[in-house]
Amino acid sequence: MRFRAGAHTDVGRVREGNEDGFMADDPLFAVADGMGGHQGGEVASRLALEALGRGAPRSPGDGDPSGRLAEVVREANLAVLEKASTDPALHGMGTTLTAVVAGDQRIHLAHVGDSRAYLLRDGQLRRLTKDHTVVERMVEQGRLTPEEAEIHPQRSILTNALGVDADIRVDEATHDIRPGDRLLLCSDGLTGMVGEEEIAAILTDNADPQVAAEALVAAANEAGGQDNITALVLDAVEDDESSVARPSATTREAPTPPGAAEAAPRRRDWQRIPAEPQRRRIPARIVLWVLVPLIVIAAGLWAVKELFVDNQWFVGIDEETGNVALYRGIPAEPLGISLASVVEVSDIAAAEVRRFPAWRGLEDGITADSREDAENIIRQMAADLEAQRRAEEPTPREGAEEKPRDGAEEQNP
Repeated sequence: MRFRAGAHTDVGRVREGNEDGFMADDPLFAVADGMGGHQGGEVASRLALEALGRGAPRSPGDGDPSGRLAEVVREANLAVLEKASTDPALHGMGTTLTAVVAGDQRIHLAHVGDSRAYLLRDGQLRRLTKDHTVVERMVEQGRLTPEEAEIHPQRSILTNALGVDADIRVDEATHDIRPGDRLLLCSDGLTGMVGEEEIAAILTDNADPQVAAEALVAAANEAGGQDNITALVLDAVEDDESSVARPSATTREAPTPPGAAEAAPRRRDWQRIPAEPQRRRIPARIVLWVLVPLIVIAAGLWAVKELFVDNQWFVGIDEETGNVALYRGIPAEPLGISLASVVEVSDIAAAEVRRFPAWRGLEDGITADSREDAENIIRQMAADLEAQRRAEEPTPREGAEEKPRDGAEEQNP
């Protein structure tokens, strides 16, 4: 069995750069969603995909695909972790990774983070992965319903990702597959903006996988495009049918790392690049047609800020001190207009708390329902740091004498 693939990735309407990446190299497919700032997120997703491309199983001779795939994902985690530890500019970066390798009428799945894999069969869409997020854990504990989780302000805070810890949990699964099945691998930039019913409708209505992938990304942008968006659509076909992996025009073939050509056959590790802007002269009348609406929009945004935004709260990073700070407003700057102001700067270093998976979303702002909720988030960060310090303190040996304090001199036995 082979796959016909269509793929598309887009920066969205809010972010400045695209930290997503994907791979389409039948029988190996994957989506990675980087984090840690524009530079760090790009590097993390690229490193993970490169490591996956070098080591993932491709044929029956590669051994058990199910076990080997998870092992390669762990190797990718170490590659991201090592790079982050040797380059201060990349400290704290990480990435999700959802990968599939196909063979013998089955697919083998390995998953870390909150990107997702879906199976569309006979018009029914079924999720194959579980999000590694704080909100998903709250659903499992019965503290939230699935419907509440979809709109929870902390739904993007991860509990598991590549590059966070040397020992990560990799979800593994094997699923039967048959001709006519359609798979979707996607980043949370799609699922955070488009509901599963609409995703199923788009996958059902668009027979060509490339058209379906582009339609999914367009739907996420129409819904607001709050994050980078990546969709990889895979159609299972018989071996004698055409099998084509067609990355979209905004992707390129990632360069082979030094030494990789000698170590293994060259892989097609598809990674996106930004499109080149076209420069052309714009008539003066068109400038006026555009400028006047922009002024009206800017005035409307200012009114929204006064009436709505100033009643919102979130926890972010103070640019001057690098510490955790309490903000009033929302973490966005449409048309260059800041919609947030610092209310209080804590003495907690952001770099320290971002080591915790639960607070990896700090750079983008962790929204809260009220000022009290935001202050509770900061208190929880402080409590997490204190618990870590206590855990790292050496335990005195049993029977050992306590070190004298207050200038007292030690007594010889």
